[in-house]
Amino acid sequence: MADNPNPEIEMAEFVEDMAPKPVPERSLGRRIGRWILMLSVPLLLASFGVYYWITSDRYASTDNAYVQQDIVSVSPEVGGKIVEVGVSENQLVDAGDLLFVIDPVPFELAVAQSNARIAAAQVEVQNLQADYQVSGVDIEVARQDIAFALSNYQRQAALMDKGFTTRARLDAAQHEVDLARAKLKSAQSDVVAAKARLSTGSAAPGENPAIADAKVAREQAQLNLQRTRVLAPVAGRIAQSTRLQIGQMMVSGLPMVSIVNDASSWIEANFKETDLARMKVGQKAKITFDAYPGLELNGRVDSIGAGTGSEFSVLPAQNANGNWVKVTQRVPVRIKILDKSPRQLIAGISAEVTVDLRNGKE
Repeated sequence: MADNPNPEIEMAEFVEDMAPKPVPERSLGRRIGRWILMLSVPLLLASFGVYYWITSDRYASTDNAYVQQDIVSVSPEVGGKIVEVGVSENQLVDAGDLLFVIDPVPFELAVAQSNARIAAAQVEVQNLQADYQVSGVDIEVARQDIAFALSNYQRQAALMDKGFTTRARLDAAQHEVDLARAKLKSAQSDVVAAKARLSTGSAAPGENPAIADAKVAREQAQLNLQRTRVLAPVAGRIAQSTRLQIGQMMVSGLPMVSIVNDASSWIEANFKETDLARMKVGQKAKITFDAYPGLELNGRVDSIGAGTGSEFSVLPAQNANGNWVKVTQRVPVRIKILDKSPRQLIAGISAEVTVDLRNGKE
């Protein structure tokens, strides 16, 4: 083997080959990104866990919640046939607007009949007044008859003492006196009776009871006539108006149409009983609606129900029997809506309520 003529150059090349080569910038960036990704996932999970742990005891939420509105069922106060309908389904009405009209003819006849009763009572009062005046005349006549009978009796008694008359004539004269006195008593009784028929009671002073009764009957007939025009008691939206058809017979007291007051809405949220430990009146709430995604309104706990839903159901649970199974009960909580909704809130639509359990009042 020949000797290396230049050993220093060969050693320099060997050292250069053993030196670490520079890492490309792209490879280094990938390694850094990989480390960041590996560290960020646990950090995110830890952050979410901490956030959930902090907020899980702060809020109580339920999707068992529904929009509630005041609903007034309108019933006719008199029966009869519908002759006019003034509203349609979902129409907005104001208080006092005409809903429907019941045939007024029978009630107009009742008013006319009551007027006739008043006139008849007035004529009867005039007759009683005439009888009262005649009774006074009868008393005066009876008194004159007594005076005449007494005078005749005295003459017969004087003649009887002198023996110029008979006992029979004296007895007849005595009988005439007795008859005259009886007529006076009868006339006096007639006056008392006539005065009693003309008298007025304390309930209607100054007016004959028969006339007062007839006037009350007329007022009732006029009231029934007014009730043939059924008006909206409140403002709202018409619902369930399908029975308002011309010719349909109305039954007094039977609900025929409903008015929903959509200007006054609230949420009835049925929270689990385990959510009520820290819930108080006045706490803030957030409300969302299934019908309107993206719509969120602010609310406030207005009141907490006096009983669970099962307590007020038609068939309450019988928990004292042997088939008892414990079920978490739900309590209705009334949530007042603080914001004006840009969309129409419909009675009965589903909502989700989240209550901030901080603050509030007892």
